[in-house]
Amino acid sequence: MRLADYAQGRDNNFNLIRIAAAYAVLVSHSFPLAHGSSAVEPFTQMLGMSLGTMAVDVFFFTSGFLITASLMHRQNVKQFIWARILRIYPALVVVVLLSVFCMGVYFTTQPLTAYLSDAKIYIYVLRSSTLITGVSQHLPGVFEHNPFDCTVNGSLWTLPYELKMYITLTCAWLLVRFVPNGRGRVFKVVLVLSAVIAGLLLILVHLHVVNTGGKSLRLFYMFFTGASFYMLREKVVLSRPVFAFFLLLLLGSSLHKEIFYISYVLVIGYCILFCAYVPSGVIRNYNKLGDYSYGLYVYAFPVQQSIAALVPGIAPLGMLVLSSATTLIFAVLSWSLVEKHALALKEFQPRALHFPVLLFSSRGKS
Repeated sequence: MRLADYAQGRDNNFNLIRIAAAYAVLVSHSFPLAHGSSAVEPFTQMLGMSLGTMAVDVFFFTSGFLITASLMHRQNVKQFIWARILRIYPALVVVVLLSVFCMGVYFTTQPLTAYLSDAKIYIYVLRSSTLITGVSQHLPGVFEHNPFDCTVNGSLWTLPYELKMYITLTCAWLLVRFVPNGRGRVFKVVLVLSAVIAGLLLILVHLHVVNTGGKSLRLFYMFFTGASFYMLREKVVLSRPVFAFFLLLLLGSSLHKEIFYISYVLVIGYCILFCAYVPSGVIRNYNKLGDYSYGLYVYAFPVQQSIAALVPGIAPLGMLVLSSATTLIFAVLSWSLVEKHALALKEFQPRALHFPVLLFSSRGKS
C-alpha cells in the first residue's frame, strides 16, 4: 500500500514511537549524567552516534511529517501557529518554573535570599520558557558538584531548533502564496529540494569534504525529509521486503561507523514510517493511553540530575531504574494536568494571532 493510503486518520503508532524515542534519550543520558562524560555511552562507542542523538532524529523526522500534514490539512496559518504554541509552551513553562522555584531552591548551594535575588534565575525563566533566543542551562549553585555539573535541563536544547523548523516551514508556505497557480506543487518542490540538498551536505560534512552546518544541518535534514515524505505520500510504497532490506543494511553497516552513518541518513525515514503505519493489532492499544512523550522528554534530564545529586556515585543502571519511574510520574501528570487541557483549546484563537502579516494566508487552495 502507498503511504497516502495509510496516512489518513490517527490510527497509527506515532505515539508509541515518540515515547520510545523519549525513553531512549533518558537511557542515553543515564551514562553521562552518572559518569560525567558522554563518551561512555555504549552506542557512541559502537556506532559513532549516541542513542539519544538517533532518538532526537526520530523526533524531528516525525515532527516534519506530522506538522506538514497538519499545515496541509488546516490550510490556515493562524490555526497552525496556535496549535504549535499549545503543544510546546504550556508544559514547557511549567517544567521551567518547577526547575527554578522548586528543584533550584532545594539544590542550590547559595543562601535562599541570594538565589531568589539573582538575576540569572529570571533570565533562565525568560529564555527557557520562550525559546526565542535559545535556552539557558545554568542556575546559581544548582548541580555544581554533579558529575555532569551545572546543567539543569540539557534536553531543552532541541526545542529552539524545533521552533525554527516550524517558522521555516510556515515562511515557505507563506511565500508560495504568491505563486499564481500550482501552489501545492511549488511547495512540494521547495520541501523536497531542501531535504535533498541538506542530505547531500550532511553526507559531505560526514566525509569531511565540506565543513558547515553541524547538528543544525542534521536536524534540518530530518525535519524536511519528514515533510517531503508527506508531500510525496502518493508515490511512496510501504513494503515489508524494502523495510527488511533497510534493516539488514543498517545491521550490516554497523560494523563500520562511516558506512553506518550514510546508510542511517538514507533509510531512517522510511523505517520510521513503516513502523508507524504497518504494524497493527494489539500494538495500537497504546493509543488508548495519553501522549506522555513530551513530558517524559522535558522532565527526564532534571530528574536525573536530581538523582545524581541525591545519590552520589550512582551507576548508570541505578540512574536508569530510578529516573525511569520518577520521570514517568511527571510525564503522566504533565499530560493529565497541563498538556491535554491546553490542546483542548485548539479551536480557540486569541486575537493576538490576527496580525496583518498572516491575513493574506488564512485560507488558500493548493
